[in-house]
Amino acid sequence: MTRHKPANHNAVSPYLLVKDMKAMLAFLYATFDAAEIYKMALPDGSVRHAEVKIDDSIVMLGERPDDRDPVLCSTHVYVPSVDACYAKALAAGAASISEPKDQPYGDRSAGVRDPEGNIWWIGTHLAKA
Repeated sequence: MTRHKPANHNAVSPYLLVKDMKAMLAFLYATFDAAEIYKMALPDGSVRHAEVKIDDSIVMLGERPDDRDPVLCSTHVYVPSVDACYAKALAAGAASISEPKDQPYGDRSAGVRDPEGNIWWIGTHLAKA
């Protein structure tokens, strides 16, 4: 049987086009405990493409060539502790958009803007009584 996607990849994955690949990877490692899955380095040491795993999902990254502006996105990530992840994101250089707060839809959530300008909504689903 032919597979239409690589093993351990979801059908949909964010693909971040960034200005500074090494800095973005460092942010993802520090904030989300991301694990490197794949990295394609070029002879000059730059990284053409990378994939990291955050929990059960893959995030792909590419560096914008010729100093073109990055393509900004907004991504939601469920984490075990929104408060801990929010603190790690700020320590890794993110700016706060919204502090952790219990939401009426059943999540505790927060928002941060990473050093490249991407928005990360982080949430923890609260147990129902």
